[in-house]
Amino acid sequence: MAEVIPLNPHAEAAAPWWRHRWPWLLMAGPAIVVVAGSYLGYIAYQGQDALVVGDYYKQGKAINQDLRRDRAASALGLKLALRYEAGDGVLSGRIAGAAQAVPGRLLLQLSHATQPEKDVQLAIQPDADGVFRVPLPMLERSRWVVQVESEQRDWRLAGTWHWPAQREILLQADPQLAPAE
Repeated sequence: MAEVIPLNPHAEAAAPWWRHRWPWLLMAGPAIVVVAGSYLGYIAYQGQDALVVGDYYKQGKAINQDLRRDRAASALGLKLALRYEAGDGVLSGRIAGAAQAVPGRLLLQLSHATQPEKDVQLAIQPDADGVFRVPLPMLERSRWVVQVESEQRDWRLAGTWHWPAQREILLQADPQLAPAE
């Protein structure tokens, strides 16, 4: 009998595709991308962004249209000076304005620029000279939106405070908003 000589003596026996490493290496890249994309989609769905509100357009229009309280603060000539003493953990300040401009209690809100869970709301009671001191735990280094208003919410003062770069802040009513006499 004649011996069968293969045409290519170095040829391996044909194996199924899954036994070779190259198809697996080629499929590994897209598989990793699919898994990473699914994980990032899960993170995006679970960790909703607190900076965006559903009715942002409506809220923006309301802010621009509701200047009544700012005009009232301008008419009263209100000014508020705030200072935070980190060592003592005390927020102190003085509010000044026209006579009978500053009623009893005031509402002070410090809003964190990006994280609403760090917002601080305080009810403060100034003395007869408009001076007050309230305990406040450590204030984070950040940009804070400060808003002070009367308890009846008939006027407000607002501004931004970059603490600790600014040790003190002075909020003044915009004189251009004062009603014409």
